[in-house]
Amino acid sequence: MKLLGKTAIVTGGSRGIGKAIAIKLAEQGANIVVNYSSSPESANEVIRMIEAIGRQGIAIKADVSNPSEVEELISIAEAKFSSIDILINNAGITRDTLLMKMKEDDWDSVITTNLKGTFNCTKAVTKKMIRQRSGKIVSVASVIGIVGNAGQANYAASKAGIIGFTKSIAKELGSRNINVNAVAPGYIQTDMTDKLSAEVKEGLMAGIPLKRLGAPEDVANIVVFLCTEEASYITGQVFNVDGGMVM
Repeated sequence: MKLLGKTAIVTGGSRGIGKAIAIKLAEQGANIVVNYSSSPESANEVIRMIEAIGRQGIAIKADVSNPSEVEELISIAEAKFSSIDILINNAGITRDTLLMKMKEDDWDSVITTNLKGTFNCTKAVTKKMIRQRSGKIVSVASVIGIVGNAGQANYAASKAGIIGFTKSIAKELGSRNINVNAVAPGYIQTDMTDKLSAEVKEGLMAGIPLKRLGAPEDVANIVVFLCTEEASYITGQVFNVDGGMVM
């Protein structure tokens, strides 16, 4: 129980990687604020799982791209748990298409949710963490933000932005005992990859040295580590969780 008494906010925490992170943090003793945008049923199911572990949880709907909704999210979380010790910037979307076919809204919606959402949430919790003189911030980027991918220019730009943002904020907040890091997942088994055909999955795994897709728990494990005191001398780093796909 390395996070006993801590409070963590997980954006996009109702499914996939966010859900796995929320559960893993709770298993280490943290109370969890599950942020969601569209599915209260899924979010409340995660809360039930957290409570079954013996921790407290609350589900809060908020659009991370909207600063006022983010401020409300933070206010509710702080009123419930008194402190905010951990922020996991996980909320994200895709709108994949080739550049020549990409609409302005395809670009704007991905950048606004993925990158601006990370900015909004980080800025909001930073005020609290500076007063506490402690905090852990972990943002979920992607290996696509490192190597790019055809048909994902908007997504790649948003995730590359998160990586640059992480390094900059780590330098700003290091003197206040706030650690800021990022993880960059590769192909992980989520709702998105479940829609792929067996043939496509085989093609993806052929390019992965470990010859399998990752599980959400593979990402959650390193995120939780980065939130513990064992990682207190790690900041401004990006950790690939990709089975060796990008070296």
